[in-house]
Amino acid sequence: MTAARSLSGLRLVPGYLDRPSQEALLGALGTVFAAAPLYTPRMPKSGKPLSVRMTNCGPLGWVTDEAGYRYQPLHPQTGQPWPAMPDILVDAWKALARYPHLPESCLVNYYGPAAKMGLHQDRDERDFEAPVVSLSLGDTCVFRIGGTTRKDATRTLHLASGDAIVLGGKARLAFHGVDRILPGTSTLLAEGGRINLTLRRVTMPGEDRAW
Repeated sequence: MTAARSLSGLRLVPGYLDRPSQEALLGALGTVFAAAPLYTPRMPKSGKPLSVRMTNCGPLGWVTDEAGYRYQPLHPQTGQPWPAMPDILVDAWKALARYPHLPESCLVNYYGPAAKMGLHQDRDERDFEAPVVSLSLGDTCVFRIGGTTRKDATRTLHLASGDAIVLGGKARLAFHGVDRILPGTSTLLAEGGRINLTLRRVTMPGEDRAW
């Protein structure tokens, strides 16, 4: 049994969003992109560009640049607040998270045909009791997940358009990433590629917010 299989709290929900729901979410994202355009993030210190483009919605947005990883309330290029999270995303969190408080951030990553994401942990949040909930739109990706250290064994899953995955419990801090995109596996996005939406709770319940 691999480390990934032994982690409790990892849940894959194939086809969570049916095609009409995927189209509705894509339509809602059009409003998000108009207010908070996709941009190319950069790695801390080196400033090397990531292969994905990204934006956010919700009160807080996750950003990365030469200054480091962090959450902030404003789009780094427009200087404007992130747009509100579409209701369909909030409803997905309520249905999947099994957590009593609402999400505060939705990171939106767009993967072109050659984009990928190295193994990493989601650990810039203060509340690890809340899970990470991700939704996939567009082309299928090869998703890799391991354990809570880089040396743990990993396995791969195929995440198709409409699939949801939840990292909670021991899987909350599992290393994970995207090995590659499988072009032509979905007709949802006219330009092809994949959109991944990652919902997170950032602060502790009852904590005084600085944003």
